[in-house]
Amino acid sequence: MRRLTVMLLSNLAASLALAAPTPPAGEAEQQAQLDQDIPQLLEQDAIPSVSIAQIRNGKVVLFAAYGEQSDGVPATPATLYNAASLTKPLTAEIILRLVSKGEIELDEPMDRYWLDPDIAADPRHALLTPRLALSHRTGFPNWRDGKEGLRILRQPGVKWGYSGEGYRYVAHFAENKSGQDFEELAQTYLFKPLAMTETSYSSKDWFKGRIAVPANAAGEAVQPQFASRFNAADLLYTTAYDYGLFVAGVLADQGLSPAVARERGKIQVSMMDEMCQGKLAESCPPNAGFGLGWQILAFKDETLLMHTGKDEGVFTFAYLNRTSRDGAVILTNSDNGYKIVLPVLERLNSSPAFLRYLRGQIQ
Repeated sequence: MRRLTVMLLSNLAASLALAAPTPPAGEAEQQAQLDQDIPQLLEQDAIPSVSIAQIRNGKVVLFAAYGEQSDGVPATPATLYNAASLTKPLTAEIILRLVSKGEIELDEPMDRYWLDPDIAADPRHALLTPRLALSHRTGFPNWRDGKEGLRILRQPGVKWGYSGEGYRYVAHFAENKSGQDFEELAQTYLFKPLAMTETSYSSKDWFKGRIAVPANAAGEAVQPQFASRFNAADLLYTTAYDYGLFVAGVLADQGLSPAVARERGKIQVSMMDEMCQGKLAESCPPNAGFGLGWQILAFKDETLLMHTGKDEGVFTFAYLNRTSRDGAVILTNSDNGYKIVLPVLERLNSSPAFLRYLRGQIQ
């Protein structure tokens, strides 16, 4: 699985063979435009399927699926996709809801309740907090080394460095401090309140017959990956509609105190150097960076939160516009899935500033 930031975004606009349509007036027109264009885009880029949810004015107003979830089996809105790194914003939201309830503190040292044995001899473990984990500033690598285990590579809190291990770490901390399994916390604090009945961190019996089988760049099927026990950074399975409910909940700041909601929407660490170099600077927002669970694009007149996901044979994408209260979820089962993101967002009439930014990634 690759890192989130520009290295993934730089591929988003690679497929522009079809001209962007005239922005439709409403959901029915948008649905018709998707029905007309998406099958051709899927075939053109060897993407087996895509599932889409649109959020408008804080509500899921459109959801649809196209293509095949597996050979000869049509994708439907009930098809389950590996969310890949879109798992992380869900984990962050659970942690932030625990903070809002006073169960944990955003800036408390995590070693009082969880200390990975691999880093017990490194005194820098005392600096690790939930805030640093959610904003990718733990100093951990993305994943631990199979031989050497987990290591702190740099001083925590000093520099941004994408890390799935940081999310796994904060989830174990939340388990130990609360005395509850993290999947129980997910049900209590997020899934049940948002009526997310089709989402799970680990494999379930109800997955059977519903999995979008991943595919490589040539369109060939690869083996799906599942977690027998939760991975707070990856391998969550969901539908576009369920994830759309989550995005709507984030837009409403549901379950968060006002103070915590403000922290989630605040850039915790700048990423302007990584995101706004060269020609891209022309379409870049005045400020951009990483918050608590989301990458943040602070344009002059609007602020957007976004995240991507990439596993073998999988590409996923979600964004929300804090100003207009719109958003979208795009789940694919293909290494080529990034190619369809920009065309879908154009057909959903997404923010012009956001679209210019994404187009700028390939200039």
